[in-house]
Amino acid sequence: MAQPENTSLWWQKGIIYQVYPRSFQDSNGDGVGDIEGIIQRLEYLKWLGVNAVWLSPVYPSPMADFGYDIADYIGIHPLFGTMAGFDRLVQEVHAYGMKLILDLVPNHTSHLHPWFLESRSSLHNSKRDWYIWKDAKKDGSPPNNWLSMFGGGAWEWDEPTQQYYYHAFLKEQPDLNWRNPAVQGAMLDVMRFWLQKGVDGFRVDVMWHMVKDAQWRDNPPNVAYEPHMATYEQLLPVYSTDQPEVHDIVKRMRGLLNEFPERMMIGEIYLPVNKLVTYYGTNNDGAHLPFNFLLLNMPWNARQIAAAIDQYEGALPVNAWPNWVLGNHDQPRITSRVGQQQARVAAILLLTLRGTPTIYYGDEIGMRDVPIPFNEVQDPQGLNMPDKNLSRDPGRTPMQWDNTANAGFTTGKPWLRLDAVYGRTNVQLQQRDAYSMLALYHRLIILRQSEPSLHAGDYTPVYADTQMIAYIRHQEGHNRFLIVLNLSHKPCYFTTPALAFKGIVIMATTPELEGVVIDNRVNLAGDDGVIIQLQNE
Repeated sequence: MAQPENTSLWWQKGIIYQVYPRSFQDSNGDGVGDIEGIIQRLEYLKWLGVNAVWLSPVYPSPMADFGYDIADYIGIHPLFGTMAGFDRLVQEVHAYGMKLILDLVPNHTSHLHPWFLESRSSLHNSKRDWYIWKDAKKDGSPPNNWLSMFGGGAWEWDEPTQQYYYHAFLKEQPDLNWRNPAVQGAMLDVMRFWLQKGVDGFRVDVMWHMVKDAQWRDNPPNVAYEPHMATYEQLLPVYSTDQPEVHDIVKRMRGLLNEFPERMMIGEIYLPVNKLVTYYGTNNDGAHLPFNFLLLNMPWNARQIAAAIDQYEGALPVNAWPNWVLGNHDQPRITSRVGQQQARVAAILLLTLRGTPTIYYGDEIGMRDVPIPFNEVQDPQGLNMPDKNLSRDPGRTPMQWDNTANAGFTTGKPWLRLDAVYGRTNVQLQQRDAYSMLALYHRLIILRQSEPSLHAGDYTPVYADTQMIAYIRHQEGHNRFLIVLNLSHKPCYFTTPALAFKGIVIMATTPELEGVVIDNRVNLAGDDGVIIQLQNE
């Protein structure tokens, strides 16, 4: 695989850490995390070894979708602090030698955003065309059959102006009309505002949703739909998402970023690999990192994962930089998907694959999804489809810092309940335990950062079967590493006539294996993974 022209950029060598502000650290006892709380925990992030902090939204918002319904793109919600506090966060993050990535939500606003209030005020308002308004069909029904991601139809009738407006998510989140040049200009101004404040990049929410079919055609039915799936999946969103014109907009955003040294853009895109990679742009002039969610969405099966890695590596445009994600605020936690022991194997996978890794807060201590009683559910996705167990609250619970009241997260009542086991699963205890998940993450991060082969080298697939996956990472002139991961719970044995190898285990999910000399055969217990430093050929 060809290497990028420059592998020294911070977002290529670095590791991104997602902070969900509501749940990271509360500084004022109101039970909700805030900017000051994040500042208080920066020393921990520096110790962990991550290079960039990605902040989920902290803008003013009615909180219908917990900040993804923005009422002011250039402000800070009082719940999280002040603009002065945000400025201090930028300064402190930089003082620790890290970068700050801000969530940008350009597809939709809050229904209380001044732009929408104007747009809704009259058919003739200058901002009417800033949003997507359509007449009803002759029978009064919506303009087409498009569905909302959060359940139900995606069109909301507005009685005063006698038209429907489109919302891909909640009715309180009307979609902007990105075909309107004025909208494009306004959002570029928003980006410039934050870039001038020193923000190092953006994670662009639902990038693939931003442009819709100009003919407003009906989406076709999904013949693979099953009753347990979200209602949105009844249709294939071929006309409501991923339109060709979106790439011109992403290119304009990239052009703005290029005016500021070393800034970067991540795109949130849930699409098949062949479509995902188009968001890098024709000449790598699109998103720097279109988020690769393969490990979030596929079965935890060694052969399928190995094939997916190969597919992704093979689909990348020349000089495009890969990335990998194990968890985020919209998905069940990795520990709940694959179990505590396999989550350790997953940590080695994430931090030894080629490309930029993103860690979701709490995954480094093995936090799991917490059962939230129905009367405490807050997530609109869970509230709107209560019979489908689709609430995202279980993966958004407060960070478990120590074994004091509320895990050291707050002195008040936490906005979501904590895991009952926080007294045994927390940062403070795991920092003192050489066998903990946190110790494994910490050591993996140090190893990755110190070895060019792991943060910049080639990826070479070696072997995969129903239990295990093996691959080599190597940068010319540096150490070679063979990674062998057992993705099953029973022993496996690796040897192959295609590769003669000798080396020493330098890191393992089971630390007792470290220091073991390997000679053409690797014997692994269930849930074991090893990084072997190979002898020079």
